[in-house]
Amino acid sequence: MSKLMNKLIHTTAAVVVAGGVSATSSFAADVEHFSVGTAGQTGVYYVVGQSICKMVNRDAREHNLRCSAPSTGGSIANLNSIRSGGLNLGIVQSDWQYHSYHGTSNFKDIGPYEDLRAVFSLHSDIFTLVVRDDANIQTFEDLKGKRVNIGNPGSGQRATMLTLMEKKGMKLSDFKLAGELKSSEQSQALCDNKVDAFVMVAGHPVANVKEATSTCATHILDVNGEAVDSLINEFPYYSYATIPGGMYEGTPNDVNTYGLKATLVTSTATSEKTIYNLVKSVFENFERFKRLHPAFANLDPKEMISAGLTAPLHDGAVKYYKERGWIE
Repeated sequence: MSKLMNKLIHTTAAVVVAGGVSATSSFAADVEHFSVGTAGQTGVYYVVGQSICKMVNRDAREHNLRCSAPSTGGSIANLNSIRSGGLNLGIVQSDWQYHSYHGTSNFKDIGPYEDLRAVFSLHSDIFTLVVRDDANIQTFEDLKGKRVNIGNPGSGQRATMLTLMEKKGMKLSDFKLAGELKSSEQSQALCDNKVDAFVMVAGHPVANVKEATSTCATHILDVNGEAVDSLINEFPYYSYATIPGGMYEGTPNDVNTYGLKATLVTSTATSEKTIYNLVKSVFENFERFKRLHPAFANLDPKEMISAGLTAPLHDGAVKYYKERGWIE
């Protein structure tokens, strides 16, 4: 294990002594700390990371693990940080898990990350295009000449947007402005008329879309057609998706678009003990976990251990899933 990882996964003495109780009956153990990279604080990935850590930390006395889930730049930033030893785990889109493991797309220059390991998948992440009512944007192609926030460098939303643009034959220079705001900043920018539209890839409902659609005159557009059909036919991690009508103000009808899966990944550098106890804490408190965000409501454990996963399962996850009889 690298020196950097040893710094990340460190131990501290945790001693709890109740008043009047002898030290021999106190709780004292070495606690191992680990981190789960998320994304912006207004997105679902941040809630996912916090929810996972909440489950792990509830059981800290049993396994002596403590989990933190910092805000990060998103999927690609998480994958790069796991690879460099800056994070132990991360929430990432299924497409970028695929590209990182195989060394394709944004990861072509650094090559395949063969030590990447999958833990489980989560909710569906849906490509979402939010526009101002007064921007005269009826289709994706109408974004040409407009001010569009495509996302901060390192975010999954930006990389997914660029993939779709390439399929449509569009370039950043087609926009009047290609904004690089973080997801937590884009709703205010839209309502302040600093951008005409923003894109994001997220589970729904999501706070920053709620903020935009309830604060100013905005709506969500369909993102479909030949380019989307081609992406879905070409890449196994994409699928058609729908945002239900009425979920957000200004969008009464179903929105037809596409999406992928949010996934939890780690590396072979993370111990079997850590991953085993993480998945055990989540799945043995699963009903409690599902109540932590509406996007979790329809999660199915047997789907979560395979859907959207490209990298091999981590040994700690395999151990638990075998115990439950979910895999052989």
